[in-house]
Amino acid sequence: METSLPSSAALSGLERVAIQLHPQDRSHRGRNAVFSILLSLAVIAAVVHETSSIELRRLPAMIPRSPAFWLVFAASYLVTPFSEWLIFRNLWGIPAAGFFALIRKKLYNELLLGYLGDAYFYTWARRRVALVAAPFGAVKDTAILSAMTGNAVTVLLLAIVLPLMGSHALGIEGPVLLLSLGVILAISIGAMAFRRRVFSLPREQLWMIGRMHLARIVISTVLSAVLWNFVLPDVALSWWFYLATLRLLVSRLPLIPNKDLLFAGITVVVLGEEHDIGTLMALMAGLILATHLVLGALIALHDLANNLDRRT
Repeated sequence: METSLPSSAALSGLERVAIQLHPQDRSHRGRNAVFSILLSLAVIAAVVHETSSIELRRLPAMIPRSPAFWLVFAASYLVTPFSEWLIFRNLWGIPAAGFFALIRKKLYNELLLGYLGDAYFYTWARRRVALVAAPFGAVKDTAILSAMTGNAVTVLLLAIVLPLMGSHALGIEGPVLLLSLGVILAISIGAMAFRRRVFSLPREQLWMIGRMHLARIVISTVLSAVLWNFVLPDVALSWWFYLATLRLLVSRLPLIPNKDLLFAGITVVVLGEEHDIGTLMALMAGLILATHLVLGALIALHDLANNLDRRT
C-alpha cells in the first residue's frame, strides 16, 4: 500500500501560509476599557465615602498660601509612583505612559483593595510593554522588596528610638512591641532564607530595587516633615523631622491598632498640648483624599473618552 507524498508545489504553498499567534492577555480591548472605567468610578465612590468621615470645615483655614507648599505636596504624593517608574524603566524600559499607570496602581491599592493596583499594573505591562518573559516576577519582587525595605527601616528606627524614649514614651506596651518586632523579623528572615524560591530577578536588579525603595522612604519622610512645618511653622523643622521619623516607625509596626491616635499621643508628649496635631493630620488626610478624587475623576473621564473614540 503506497502513501502519496505532498508535491513540492503543495509544500511551497504551505510555507507561504502565515500563522499568526496573538497573546490572549493582550486582546479584548473593549472589555479592558470598560473594566478600567469601572475601577476609576469605584475609586471616586471610595473617596466620596472616605471624605464623609473627615471634618472639612476647619481645614481650609490651615492650608498655607505659599506655592512652595503645593510643590512639596505634589512631590510627596508622586514620589512613590515616580520611584516605581524608575525601577520598571530600569528593568523593562517602560515609556512615560507607565508613570500614569503607576499612579493608577497607587489609587487602586490605597482606596479599593490592597495589591489590586499591582494586578492592574501587571496586566498593563503585559499589554503595553514588549517583554521576552512574563513580568509577574518583577512586579512580585518589587512588592516584596518594598515591604522588606520598610521592615529593615523599622527595625533600625526601633534600635535608635527605644534607648532614647523607651516603649512607654511611645505609648506601646512592651509585649505588644516585642510581638510586632517578632513578626517583622520572622517575615524578613523567612523571605531571605527562601530567597531563591521567593525572588525571580538577579541579585544586581534586586539591589537596585532595594536602593530605590530606601531612597523613596527617606525622601517621603523628609517631605512630610517639610509639609508639617509649612502648616505649623512655630515648631522647629528639626522637631518635625524627628516626628516624621516616629510616624514612619509607628505606621510600619504590625499588630498596633489606632496608629493615628497613637501618633497623636506621641506628639503631645514631645510638643505639648498647645499644637493642634489632630487637625494637622486631618488636613493632610483631606488633601490626599481630594487629590485621589481629582485624579480618579480625570482617569475615569479619560477612559470614557478613549472608549467612545474606539467605538466611533
